[in-house]
Amino acid sequence: MLGIGAYKQRMPRAEDMLPGRGTPLPLHNAHFVNGHPLRDAFEGLQQVEFGLGCFWGAERKFWNVPGVYSTSVGYAGGGTPNATYEEVCSGQTGHNEVVRVVYDPAQVSFERLLQVFWESHDPTQGMRQGNDVGTQYRSGIHCHTPEQKSTAEASLRAYQQQLKAAGYGDITTEVVYPAPPFYYAEDYHQQYLAKNPNGYCGLGGTGVSCPIGLDA
Repeated sequence: MLGIGAYKQRMPRAEDMLPGRGTPLPLHNAHFVNGHPLRDAFEGLQQVEFGLGCFWGAERKFWNVPGVYSTSVGYAGGGTPNATYEEVCSGQTGHNEVVRVVYDPAQVSFERLLQVFWESHDPTQGMRQGNDVGTQYRSGIHCHTPEQKSTAEASLRAYQQQLKAAGYGDITTEVVYPAPPFYYAEDYHQQYLAKNPNGYCGLGGTGVSCPIGLDA
């Protein structure tokens, strides 16, 4: 018999997904930390979405990286348009909690962002991250260019070798291209740990360093 909440560790069937809504959730379009826009054309910049557990702590990891212009949190990878946090937590949207990272490739490499991603969580846990259990906490990289995809896949292979040597199992991270639709989360989630310095952060890495700039 499946345990209580075990259904949240399986992707919902299309017919079981919540319908969502056609209107985006309200968004205050200014980053709480640096004032840059959260929603923009971002001309001359690049972007990627990372899923690595609860997005509160995940976003903070990236807004502190030099060369990152803006970060925001949202839901992606499921079938419910403009879902709310409560809907995502129900396990009936298929969405992942993700961080959109907008960065200047002249100032920070995609490989450096991948290093932060890999070292900030345990990518071998499937539909969970530590005590946070459910499809919304799965590990994922949503790529916007073919180059990002190939670089992400190479980094996965390289980090898999490092993890295996340290006694960890197989990486369960989804590398997705093209990136699925990204739906901005509610305002109170944006830059949550800057607004609430003592707020919950369940992020924890493996302690295994990730090589960058290496082919595997």
